Amino acid sequence: MDEKEIMDKVMQELQKHLDIPPQTPAIEDNTASQTYTHPGITEFVGTAIGDSIGLVIANVEASLHEKMGIDSKFRSIGVFGGRTGAGPHIMAADEAVKATNTEIVSIELARDTKGGAGHGCLIIFGAEEVSDARRAVEVALKELNRTFGDVYGNDAGHLELQYTARASLAINKAFGAPVGKAFGLVVGAPAAIGVLMADAALKTANVDCVAYSSPSHGTSYSNESIIAITGDSGAVRQSIIAAREIGMKCITAMAGPAPSSTKPYI
Repeated sequence: MDEKEIMDKVMQELQKHLDIPPQTPAIEDNTASQTYTHPGITEFVGTAIGDSIGLVIANVEASLHEKMGIDSKFRSIGVFGGRTGAGPHIMAADEAVKATNTEIVSIELARDTKGGAGHGCLIIFGAEEVSDARRAVEVALKELNRTFGDVYGNDAGHLELQYTARASLAINKAFGAPVGKAFGLVVGAPAAIGVLMADAALKTANVDCVAYSSPSHGTSYSNESIIAITGDSGAVRQSIIAAREIGMKCITAMAGPAPSSTKPYI
């Protein structure tokens, strides 16, 4: 009897005396990776972080098409929205229109965040072909994992920072920022923190402020202050980092650590 056989026999005897169940190979559990149950309808594209959902309608009903104010050339639409993180959704939609033959029909911000301080959103893509609309929604859903990277939160509120080296049609639609230039978004909630972050961002580097929003101006009465900035790529990035640093000091003083939602990208 060799050494391995002896050891196996000893372990078998120990299991008998100590009532230890025999070991079996671990089985990998893949259920956690499935983020949703497919509802079995052709319009469904998927779900993502932020209680987000993506849908597509191949042929919008004529009267609804008219009431929504959709250009007649867009037979199909992609419907993309969530309950938290309007900024990440807009940035994800911006990447989607860059990658597909679609346009942004509308961007609406809902007073939501599941009871938090900020916005949910509804974004509509317009497309001549349903395959383009579906692809835009797929790209946007995938991008959310990245664009939520610089969203930080705790019980007191949240900070939201966004950056792109080249703004496209979604950012232009939402904030009036010039297409093709670097763009940054600075959000602080409660709104008092956002004001300080905005000031720090604009003092740090030579950037242009293209939009400012506060609880009763440019938001759905959410408890946020928001600025959108544009300019040289390096300057925009520097401004955002400065805003993040001062905002983080404030929000952690209020309620402790404020971790990022996914992996920071700025």
